[in-house]
Amino acid sequence: MATADTELIYSPDTYVKGVPHEALARLRRDSPVVWVPEPPIDPWPGGPGFWAVLRHADVREVLRSPRVFSSHLGATQIRDPANPADLAYVRRMMLNMDPPEHSRLRALLARAFTPRAVARLVDRIRLRAERLVDAVVERGEADFAKEIAADLPLLTLADVFGVPEADRWLLFDWSNRVIGYQDAEYAVSASFDVAGATDMGRRAAALRPETGPDGRMPDPRTRAGMPDLYAYAHDLGEYKRRKPGDDVMSILMRQVDSGGGRVSVEEFENLFWLFSVAGNETLRNGLPGGMLALLQHPGEYHRLRGDPSLLGSAVEEMLRWWTPVMHFRRTAARDVELGGVPIRAGQAST
Repeated sequence: MATADTELIYSPDTYVKGVPHEALARLRRDSPVVWVPEPPIDPWPGGPGFWAVLRHADVREVLRSPRVFSSHLGATQIRDPANPADLAYVRRMMLNMDPPEHSRLRALLARAFTPRAVARLVDRIRLRAERLVDAVVERGEADFAKEIAADLPLLTLADVFGVPEADRWLLFDWSNRVIGYQDAEYAVSASFDVAGATDMGRRAAALRPETGPDGRMPDPRTRAGMPDLYAYAHDLGEYKRRKPGDDVMSILMRQVDSGGGRVSVEEFENLFWLFSVAGNETLRNGLPGGMLALLQHPGEYHRLRGDPSLLGSAVEEMLRWWTPVMHFRRTAARDVELGGVPIRAGQAST
């Protein structure tokens, strides 16, 4: 049965004002595994409901038990895919895989992040960050959310993928469309100037879908909804096969798993989607959140300025305090009890 608190944490409007910490604390105290109904919220249709798992120990149990709480069965997104074909599509992404498929792809990806490749990335990230900050210092002001918090992840992802800098704002458009698919205005808030773009960038931009009669973009959680992203990823993957560079994705394409297999172009395309959207959006929102947390707690800010060795733990705390991703779904593969609450096979937990 819905309560005021479950309705509050379910509604997207709640998060315009911030995380409802008090409501979550009440739910955690009274019922740390609580059922949340999913009534229709325009433009979302109603859903079957899900279990909100609110206690740390229970969350760890879910995350460490993929045979019981599956990422693959219903995938991990907040809302169920519209149809079986869309579910089959999202299941091909590493985020929505269970072992052994997930383990195989993750191992190949981990091997691509060689010490040398990571060191090269660290140097480039530091240099890019210094240049972005120096430009702000020179002007005296900046739009932090876009000019630093958005551009630094885009430049970094361009380095990881070996994407030309001129094409990096394509990634910005793609992530806005995916993350903001419930918000018609946000989904079309980015644009890409083809002037100076590569041939790959121009070909992709020409495939960008138009808004429909209702003013909305097509569902980006389908392959058909992101034809420009997949066209670019396909061209890039094929190019890495023919002319590998020193970027992480070129190294990945050369890796061989224990069965002699390599990353397929289709797997590369889905990794590209995952990095371009999830890897971009999380940093873009996490950086302003971390900055805001420091500004709201000047004592901690000055403590960090005085002792840079605290930076590692400060980043972890900022991610905890202002997490860019609050939840992922898992689907029960069988009837199970969690936190004293019976969960039926097929029900989602988040």
